Amino acid sequence: VQLQASGGGLVQAGGSLRLSCVVSGRTLNTQTIGWFRQSPGKEREFVARISKVQGLTSYANSVKDRFTISRDFALNTVYLQMNNLNPEDTAVYFCAADRVSFPTTDPTTWDSWGQGTQVTVSS
Repeated sequence: VQLQASGGGLVQAGGSLRLSCVVSGRTLNTQTIGWFRQSPGKEREFVARISKVQGLTSYANSVKDRFTISRDFALNTVYLQMNNLNPEDTAVYFCAADRVSFPTTDPTTWDSWGQGTQVTVSS
């Protein structure tokens, strides 16, 4: 499976961005898709995921109620809508895929990764 993330950019605090992850090689009902982020000097951390069959969602506490993960089967694309952004959200955001329905939040356990997209939130 191949993943292509896009949609990053520079936004002011309080603003919004929508990231996209186009998945190829597998359909979304066979892959759980997750979003992770990594800031300089920090480990890659889990942000959100959507399970492959039921579409159940899970979020990191730091983004709950601000970020929403969703998917479009026709476009084989997963989105991350990010609202009320703050400077602590600044990071490179990655999408990832896994064959299991509910993979762990440990990024080392996920099967496939796309390249990252930079999100910068100015104060």
